[in-house]
Parts: sequence; structure tokens; C-alpha cells
Amino acid sequence: MPKIREILYPAAELLKRNEVDEPRREASSLLAFALGKNRTFLLTHDDYELSADEESAFQALLQRRAEREPFQYITGKQEFYGLDVMVAPGVLIPRPETEMIVENAIGILNGLENPRFCEVGIGSGCISVSILFNVAKTSAIGLDVSERALEISEINAETHKVSARLELKKSDVFAALSGEKFDLIVSNPPYIPRADIAGLQVEVRDFEPLNALTDDGDGLSIIEKIVRAAPQYLNDGGFLLLEIGFGQAEAVENLFAARVWQAVEILPDFQGIPRTVRAQVI
Repeated sequence: MPKIREILYPAAELLKRNEVDEPRREASSLLAFALGKNRTFLLTHDDYELSADEESAFQALLQRRAEREPFQYITGKQEFYGLDVMVAPGVLIPRPETEMIVENAIGILNGLENPRFCEVGIGSGCISVSILFNVAKTSAIGLDVSERALEISEINAETHKVSARLELKKSDVFAALSGEKFDLIVSNPPYIPRADIAGLQVEVRDFEPLNALTDDGDGLSIIEKIVRAAPQYLNDGGFLLLEIGFGQAEAVENLFAARVWQAVEILPDFQGIPRTVRAQVI
């Protein structure tokens, strides 16, 4: 049976041939996952001999990654805002820049008594669950058109013990709501223009759900629906937090009518790209 030091090099070479980024790190992470260990164990026990079952499990994971399946779908999880979030095919994999919505939401809701918020397109639930986990008196409604997304967000809410404060509804944008009002609406909508999909990384283009990536148009139609309809679901002085794509800042800013909205800001992400819209209804 192969030892750790003997199996990692060919594994990394396979990933490299298949154009996986950082193949050595990816191979190490997959092996650590297959063994139920961490990467430090691999470094300090490179003479560890894999059992037949361990080698078989690792090779199966390695083949999936060589076919460019996202690492997060293989392991079934992604860290987001300090929490381990379950992810699976059918929901978008959480990105670090989306944590900006959570950070801003916590700041808004912490100053309110028994606040309530709504998420449009809840996906894995990473945003809502993180907010609920960090603001104890908050409750929320999560909306999504995908049954799979609602199932996974429910699992994540239960895992992090916030499910009692999160109501889930199948809904196209706000369609399932009836008279509800919120202090905050959050959303990471599908904003990638359809024309840009072909140029995306294979892991994104071929594996993540298309309806969570694009509106099948210019990337602005669902953003526009949310901005236009949000005021009727917000309390006076309520906020909207919205993630947008590269190059969309000016077009999105123009959607906010001055007679309805105040204090419209578009905040840059870690790379300086305008990413998070923060707006307050009058």
C-alpha cells in the first residue's frame, strides 16, 4: 500500500494535467479529507501507509476533482463567516465577498429591538444562517424558487440551531409574501450576464446551478425586480443589501429612485471591485 509521500506527487500531477489551480494543495486537501485528518498530519506523518479502503476512497475523490468538480461539492462543505456551511450541487458555493452582506446586516440589525429580515434567493442559507447566528433576537424569511436550495438551507439552519427563527418559502423574488414588512432585505441574486457564462471557470460554469448565476439576460433583471419591489416590504427607514457584479455599479445605482431611497452606497470588495449595495428606504 502507498505511503502519503508516495501518493501525493502523482495525484498533484494528475490535477495539474487537468488544469486544476494549485494542484499540490488540492491533492493534499483531498487526501486529508479522505483520511479524516488535517494537512498538518500529512506533513508530519508522510510515512503513513494508506489502507486499501483509504486509497480507494482517495482515488475516487481525486478523479472527481480531476474532472473539475468543485472541491466544496466533493467535501460537502464551505467555511463562511466562521461557520461550516453544507453545500451540494443545486446551490451556489459561498464566496468570501458575500460575507460583506453579513457584516453590514449585523451592524444594521444589532441596533434594533426584535428585528426581522428577508433574504431573496436564500440558496445554501449561508447569509441568513450567519446573520441569525450572530444576532440572537432576529427572525427571518428565506425565499427561493429552488426546492433543493430550501432543503439545504433548512439543514444549515438546523445545524447551527437557528431554524426556529427562519421561515422558508418557495418564491420567485417576493411572490410568496403577503403584507409582510422587514427591517432589512438581503440578496445575492443571479447577476452574471448570459454572454459571460461561457468564459467562467469550468468549476463554476459546468457545476454550479445556472439559475443562481445568471438571469439569462444582461444580469440586471432580477436586481431591478428586487430594487423596484423592495420598498413595499420594508419598514420606514429599512435597508436593502444587495450583491452585484463587476461593471454593474452605475447601472444599478440608477435603479434607485431618489424619491424612494436615501443613502445609497456601493461598497468595494477585497479587490476594490464595487460589490455590495447598501440603501435605505425613506
